[in-house]
Amino acid sequence: MTIKTIEAMLPGVIYLSSSPDAAPFKTAGDRVAAGETVALVEVMKSFLPVEADADGIFLGYSVENESNIEPGETVCQIEAV
Repeated sequence: MTIKTIEAMLPGVIYLSSSPDAAPFKTAGDRVAAGETVALVEVMKSFLPVEADADGIFLGYSVENESNIEPGETVCQIEAV
């Protein structure tokens, strides 16, 4: 099995849920589909999706909600199946 690393493409603030009172997009052990949103990055008041690039099992986030991230920084990992 292959571990895929999902990285931020832009600098900004990372959000792990769609709103402050919503559950995270994914939790460890969830199934994830390629193209599915796993986080959002806020850049200049725009929210851009961070998407899974493979089908698999979500392993967990590598960043804290509402933290600043840089391009290339690991957001989460997926075990591709």
